[in-house]
Amino acid sequence: MNSFWQDIRYKMLQSGSRINLLIGINVLVFLLINIPGTFLYLFMGNPMLNEFANEYLALPASLPKLATRFWTPVSYMFMHADIFHILFNMLWLFWMGQIFEEYLGKKRILALYIMGGLAGAALYILSFNVFPAFAGVLPVSYVVGASASVMAIIIATATLLPNYTIYLMFLGPVKLKWIALFYVVIDFLSIVGPNAGGEIAHLGGALLGFIYIKQLNRGHDWGRSVDSVFNQRPKVKVVSQNKTYQQQTSSVPRQEEIDRILDKISQSGYDSLNKHEKEVLFRASKHDG
Repeated sequence: MNSFWQDIRYKMLQSGSRINLLIGINVLVFLLINIPGTFLYLFMGNPMLNEFANEYLALPASLPKLATRFWTPVSYMFMHADIFHILFNMLWLFWMGQIFEEYLGKKRILALYIMGGLAGAALYILSFNVFPAFAGVLPVSYVVGASASVMAIIIATATLLPNYTIYLMFLGPVKLKWIALFYVVIDFLSIVGPNAGGEIAHLGGALLGFIYIKQLNRGHDWGRSVDSVFNQRPKVKVVSQNKTYQQQTSSVPRQEEIDRILDKISQSGYDSLNKHEKEVLFRASKHDG
């Protein structure tokens, strides 16, 4: 058991993967709320803990309530309504996050997750306070879930690599641009359904992910200042000059070369990289701390 927890701690805190960290936080929050909440319900017939979590950690649409729960635009993006909610969010985060990190490194996804969640929160609050259709439920409406953050990562990855193909069960090979379009259309059409707030938040995250990549291609890295709080520069491994090129390609790339390539992406986009630069970036993403 001790080894199990050591493995969990390593994957979350020492592996360098921001995906593992985000998944770990989401799962931990879910378990801390729902395990004792289930016992309270079984022995006392009272879902008090779950109701307390929704009251103080979920994101309310009501502006007066939001003013007294100003932390909820952040806390809501680490909460989930049920086991299937968190399961599918974490699966998409893992799948799309790995592709994103493969091409843009591990230092941007945490910032994108947070910004996507905040964008989803902003659009949800704005919509419920502006559109008359939501006036009746405004005082009691709230949202939970990482879906807006995950949508930001999905759309950002699809915007960066629209023709990247993944294999889906029963469908076969599908390009990321069609997956992204499908989810955006479904979320928009579902606004008239019972989860209007959640669908609107998804669209906010999706819009942020799209704009994020467009701005990155123009040289504006929105996530650099946010993510720098959580990151340390990776150690540079010295490679002697008498080694062959094949030996050097298996080592950690020099930080100066990584920075030059990232600057080139910011100025001209990922497609401007040559084969060698893409290979260097790929190797850096495997060693990036």
